Amino acid sequence: QVQLVESGGGLVQAGGSLRLSCAASGRTFSNYATAWFRQAPGREREFVSAIIWSSITDYANSVKGRFTVSRDNASATVYLQMNSLKPEDTAVYYCAAGLRLSQQPRAYTAWGQGTQVTVSS
Repeated sequence: QVQLVESGGGLVQAGGSLRLSCAASGRTFSNYATAWFRQAPGREREFVSAIIWSSITDYANSVKGRFTVSRDNASATVYLQMNSLKPEDTAVYYCAAGLRLSQQPRAYTAWGQGTQVTVSS
């Protein structure tokens, strides 16, 4: 099983940027697809972005052109660069790992504890 730990969340003004990191340990990281999801209070967990094999990526329409996902297999770390942040991006962001790239949470078997991102207007 892969263990995941997120970091990099915080408070930022609208239009600002943050970079989230997800450090993985355990099984061979390069074999896994990794994804970012987010959950705002009172809302369901929603897909943000995913990456597999360091080159195949997927994004939710709401973040396309603003967020960039990347991974470094050598350090077993996944990143989410978030630019032009909006108040509606406020949520707890979770890193997840699974054997296939998907926008569905059920496809991922390992989850981090989450990191809070708050965007003020």
